[in-house]
Amino acid sequence: MTTHGNAIAIVLLAALALLGGSAPSQAASPGQINADVNATIDRLHKNFPGTRDLSKRAAGILVFPSIIKAGAGIGGEYGEGALRIEGRTVAFYSSVSASVGFQFGAQSRAIVIMFMTREALERFQRLDGWKVGVDGSVAIITVGAGGSIDTAKIASPVIGFMLDPKGLMYNLTLEGSKISKMNK
Repeated sequence: MTTHGNAIAIVLLAALALLGGSAPSQAASPGQINADVNATIDRLHKNFPGTRDLSKRAAGILVFPSIIKAGAGIGGEYGEGALRIEGRTVAFYSSVSASVGFQFGAQSRAIVIMFMTREALERFQRLDGWKVGVDGSVAIITVGAGGSIDTAKIASPVIGFMLDPKGLMYNLTLEGSKISKMNK
């Protein structure tokens, strides 16, 4: 992990400690990550049927079933997930970010990133530490009236969905998140 990555991890652990939470004693197992990825994809498809068609068209899907965000003035996020190509897990990734400013509390959300073109997927896979907003942008998809998603109007090479325990979230960003391949 780089010095910057170490700093972010320390900030996240400090934020979790300040909030009385417990940092995971060890990373999740590949089996647990895959089970959580399956559940997240199923929830996305069940609640937003238009996403099933997008999943079929995507060159690859990166799923973070739970990204924990915590902060007390200084905040951080961390989550682990898997990249799937043609429905098969090909690699495991972590997502890390840090922030400074007024914030207090903790929340969890799931993130699904779909690479809609082979080129976008290959560029992501080539980089060691893909930073959202620098190495590539992710168009966050919002929900229309009645929970519909107009899949015909989606033209971005990389799109993202954020889900909280109640459903799809919107008006959020992934800017500044660093996504790195894990050795599992």
